[in-house]
Order: sequence, then structure tokens, then C-alpha cells
Amino acid sequence: MLNTRIQRLRDQLDESKQDALLITHPENRRYMSGFTGSSGHILISRDRAVLATDFRYIEQAQAQSPDFEIIHIERAWHWLLDIASEMKLQTVGFEGTTMTVNSLKHLVELNKNQPSNTQVSFLPTEGVIEKLRSIKDSQELEALQRAIDISDKAMENITPSIQVGQTEKEVAWKLEREMRELGADSMSFEIIVATGSNGAMPHHRPTTQILKSGDPLVIDMGAKFDGYCSDITRTICVGETDERFQNIYNLVLGAQLTAIATIKPEMTGEEGDGLARQVLDRAGYQGYFGHSLGHGIGLEVHEHPGLGPRSPNVLKEGMVFSVEPGIYLSGWGGVRIEDLVVLESGGTRPLSKARK
Repeated sequence: MLNTRIQRLRDQLDESKQDALLITHPENRRYMSGFTGSSGHILISRDRAVLATDFRYIEQAQAQSPDFEIIHIERAWHWLLDIASEMKLQTVGFEGTTMTVNSLKHLVELNKNQPSNTQVSFLPTEGVIEKLRSIKDSQELEALQRAIDISDKAMENITPSIQVGQTEKEVAWKLEREMRELGADSMSFEIIVATGSNGAMPHHRPTTQILKSGDPLVIDMGAKFDGYCSDITRTICVGETDERFQNIYNLVLGAQLTAIATIKPEMTGEEGDGLARQVLDRAGYQGYFGHSLGHGIGLEVHEHPGLGPRSPNVLKEGMVFSVEPGIYLSGWGGVRIEDLVVLESGGTRPLSKARK
């Protein structure tokens, strides 16, 4: 799989007319090499694949990245300039979203001190590896499904035990502990538990707010397994529901199921988003669904592609993304329902299985 990823990147280099790409983003580094250490850089050219790291990770890199030449970093960016000179590289792309200003400044200054015939042009790039990552291979789908199964099972196991009088923090801890016991390496992100009016804030952090009978309760969580993330949201009601909750819940569920059933390959993210949004708008809730319909997921909880009102991303088979419409009413609360799907065989296949 890694050899295939390296070749796909080399094809991109041919198209961009760059001699090599410097990879500094941790998840991109892991995707390309399998290396899970917290420090290191990758340089991939048309005929070499180099992983540079410090003393702490040399042995780990050798074990995890057999397709790469492992280099010991001893002095900042000197290793890169030495290789560039040796390989006669003229243009090297770097990841503009993760290379810090100070690191780039240092690299440029070192480059100026090189002999003029060995100096390199450094060009910022954006989204090169991220777009490769958006199409999931079979190994990635397996890891994703394991992560999804963990969060599904935790949701199924814990929600029946949620009671009036518990706090948001207590519920969040029960969910985290359950995911850990089911095999999660960590959480994909800080669990969201929002009761009552707190549910009107899509990214509310759990507090000591007490659950009351009849209040909507939004739970958004995810497990990480073998580096891959899951993400699921369910909205429940502890105690008796009222007509308002039922109507809003059914509307959000209808918008979600409509999108899942009708999103197709070659649609844009904007078109996919619109399939759910028009259901809510026609019911009189225009302006109460303030975030995008979905996002890609994998080694990071938010990845390419985005599905939003102005998203030009073209949806391709093999992409995994969330479908999560919601309605948020200040002073009352919110309803959001989220599942992960994979785009394949001309449509979507839901990966999340927890009951709604």
C-alpha cells in the first residue's frame, strides 16, 4: 500500500514540475511512510524516499518504514540541503499549512549560504497529500470500521443508562471509559455532551449542567483506532419527549436520510450539502443549520473533502465523510444526527450502525 502511495505522489510531482516534496504534517508523514513517531520529516523525489528523524526514533523508523531511507537529524535543516545538493534538486515543494514561519526562515537562510549552483527554490503547496488521503484503500477502511464499531457500541451501551440528575461531565466520562474498554486507543476529539439549551451550541464542552426530564441531549463523540478516527452524533431525550422535540428530530432525520440516499459520485460538496439543507429550509428552518453537512475523516477527524454551502470539492468513490444535519434553537437546544458513509458503487454506504 505504501509503495502505491509513494507512486501516486510521484505522479503529482510530474504534474507540478517539482523535483521533490518536503512533508512536515504528522498525519501526512504517517500516511506516506507508516511512521508514528512524533518528530520527523519526509522528502520524496522521483527516485528517493527519505525519512529524517532524531536519535529517539531511528530504530522505530527503521522498523515502521522499510521503504524509506532513514536519516539521523543532527543539525536542523542541514540534512535537507545536503540531500538536495547531492541529488541536484532545483525546486522543492513544502506544506504551506504546517511549515512554521520560523522553520521556513531558518531553511531559507541556510539555503542562501549554500554555493549558488546548489541553492534550492522552495515552493509552498497546499493539500497535495490531503487529496491523496481522501480516497481510502482497503486497509484504511478496515481501521475506520474498527473505530466506528467501537463508538457505535459505546453509544448503544451507555445511552440506556443515562438518567435525569446526571451531569454532562458524568455522561461524557462514561462514554470515554466505555470506548477505552472496547479498545479505543484514544478519543478522536473531546466528547460533546450538551443538554437542554446547551445543545444550541454545536461544539459545547461538557459542564456540570444537570440533565432534566424532557430536555434534548446531544452526544457527539469518536474513537481512534490504529490512527483512524470515528465520529458519531446522536440526539436523545431523557424522560418524556414533547411534540416540538419529535417534530424537529424527525425533520433532521429526514434531511439526513435524504442526503445519504441521494449523494452520488461527481457531485460537489455544495450539491451534497444542498440535498439536506433544502429539506430543513422548506420546513421553515432556514438559518438554523449553521454548519456544513459533512467532512472527510481518516487519520484526522476533519479531512478533505468538505460538504458545505460553498464547497467546490468533487466527491469521488472511495471517500469517507460524515452526514450530519442539525437544527439549533437558542434557549431551547439542538438536534444533530451524524453518521459516516463511504462513497462506492454509485452511492453511499453507511458505516455507522448505532440506532437512531
